Formats: sequence, structure tokens, C-alpha cells
Amino acid sequence: MKININWKLFGILLITTVITTLMVLPYTLALSPALAEVFTPLVLIAQLIQTLVIFSIAIFIGLILAKRVGFKLPILEGWLEGKEIRSYFKSILGISIGLGVFAGVIIILVSFIFTPVSSIFQNAEISVPLWKGFLASFYGGIAEEILLRLFLMTLIVWIIFKIKKTADRKPTDSGIWLAIIISAVIFGLGHLPITGTITSITPLIVVRAILLNGIGGIIFGWLYWKKGLESAMIGHFSADIVLHVIFPFVLTLLI
Repeated sequence: MKININWKLFGILLITTVITTLMVLPYTLALSPALAEVFTPLVLIAQLIQTLVIFSIAIFIGLILAKRVGFKLPILEGWLEGKEIRSYFKSILGISIGLGVFAGVIIILVSFIFTPVSSIFQNAEISVPLWKGFLASFYGGIAEEILLRLFLMTLIVWIIFKIKKTADRKPTDSGIWLAIIISAVIFGLGHLPITGTITSITPLIVVRAILLNGIGGIIFGWLYWKKGLESAMIGHFSADIVLHVIFPFVLTLLI
């Protein structure tokens, strides 16, 4: 099996994950005071080492398999190849931001179904300074998209592709949709550890996490499929700005 990987692209993605991992820490520690009590320089070093290992593997596999199933990072790849990317960036900006904001609003509206459970998270959210929520949005938009879309969704599409493909040897639409849904569910479950520092994990909390985060995961997965990973990143970042900056700000005005 021939391995062909763009190491410059690999390096850019890995560096951004390390940076955004540091950027999300103020938000995480503010949201979970119990975690802040045990957070030491040694824990930070361990966290960074873990980030390097996990994301190195995820990016490496993701970049290899993305080529095999037809997924792309058109803006970063084009920039590294010296191509004109401004027009494409402009073409995806509106739909990426629009769907991201839409995802954030829908998540907020659906969360009211789970009242009063959601009020626990809303109270925790408004206790965090807005600038910390802003910084955390970069982690969601970049690191989580690399892990959940570039790696996980691509891997699932590739596995399904090896089982069933179209006549012209491409992934089937149904296979891609299945991968989008599976990765969205795992995306939701991945939020349970931080949720557990705020409230007890119950079946209702699990359902809430899967449903709310799954909404975003499906939208971001579609953007990755149709427009490229950068589009999913912009969409995710926009949704997180709504959830972690705009919505908490509005709540503080209403209280």
C-alpha cells in the first residue's frame, strides 16, 4: 500500500490542534471548577503529549483515507499548491456560516425540550466569561472537526467503501450518510466526560448529548462531504460562537 501524504498539511493541522487545545483550557477549567482544582503543570504536559499522539495518528490516517474516498481540504491544499483559493473561499463562506448559525439556533431551541435539565448547563455557561467561550470555539471548529470529520467520518466512509461502492468505484451516498450519522452520534457521546463534571450522567443526559450534538454533527458532516473540511470547520466555529458566546450573553441580559 503506497502512502502519499502532504507533510506540510499534516504539520499545519497538528500545530493548530495543539494551539486550540491550549485555547480551550480556560473555558474547560471555568466550566468545571473541580477539574481546575487538580489541574497542574504536569497535567498540562500530559494533556499536550496526549494531544500530539492522538491527533498525529488521526491526521495521518485522515489525510491518507480522504484521498481514497474523495474528501478534500480544498483551501489548505490549494494554498499549499500555490493555487488561487480566494474565489472558492468566498463561495463557501456564506453557506458555512449560515448553516453553522442555523445549527446553533436549532440546538438551543431543541435544548428547551430537556428543561429543567438544560437550565443546569445554561447556568454553568453564563458563569464562564465570554472571552473564554470565544477561545473554546476555535477548539470545536478546528480540533473537533479534524478528529470527528477528517479522521472518524473519513475512516467510516472508507470502511463502508471497501464493502460497497458505486459502479465508478466511489463511495455510495447511503454509505456517506451512514458515516455522517455514526460520527455525529459519537460526537455527542464524546461530550459526556465534560458533562459529567457538571451534573450526573443519566439516560436523559445521554439522549440529550446525542441529540443536541448530533444536530451539529450531521450539518458539519454534510459540509465536509460537499464543500470540504474547511467549510465544516467554519460551520462548527460559527455554531459554537452562537452557543458559547451569543446565547450566554443573551441569557445574562434576561436574568
